[in-house]
Amino acid sequence: MSSQTFLDIVAKRRTYYQLAAKSLIPDARIQEIIEEVILNVPSAFNSQTVRVILLVKDQHRKLWDIVKEVLKGVVPEDAFPATEKKLDGFQAAYGTVRLRLSPAALLLLLTTGSRFYFLTIVPRSTTFKKAAQWNIPDDWDLSGQLVFGTPVGEPNKKTFKPVEERFKSFGL
Repeated sequence: MSSQTFLDIVAKRRTYYQLAAKSLIPDARIQEIIEEVILNVPSAFNSQTVRVILLVKDQHRKLWDIVKEVLKGVVPEDAFPATEKKLDGFQAAYGTVRLRLSPAALLLLLTTGSRFYFLTIVPRSTTFKKAAQWNIPDDWDLSGQLVFGTPVGEPNKKTFKPVEERFKSFGL
């Protein structure tokens, strides 16, 4: 793939906030894609510290029930309806991919002088502590998440902050 093809794909990428509980890709293929990515995406010093959790269908909905329960105890009561509406949108989708890092990744990021030290302050998720049926190790720290399904409607218009506020280069 040429660099221009890649940039064209990136430019066309959109976030759809309204998703239906359908997938155009069979579950087995979704799992194969994730497994291929885990095997082939490079990691610092070949540390292989990325962990991925895939939840679809009933397991996906169960996750978002648990998230709502956890957040109801944290989010101020007057703000919870807006939070719940957003969570309902996530729950209406088909599945969730949760990206996690093992503690070794956090240590490696710190010891290699990487700027990713902020990952160490991400609080441990209580979500999976309340969901023992998934048997997720306590030391898998949440670092990212993707909710997916079939897009419903059109995405919001893309807006951009000036590149100068988000990028610096030196020595050119």
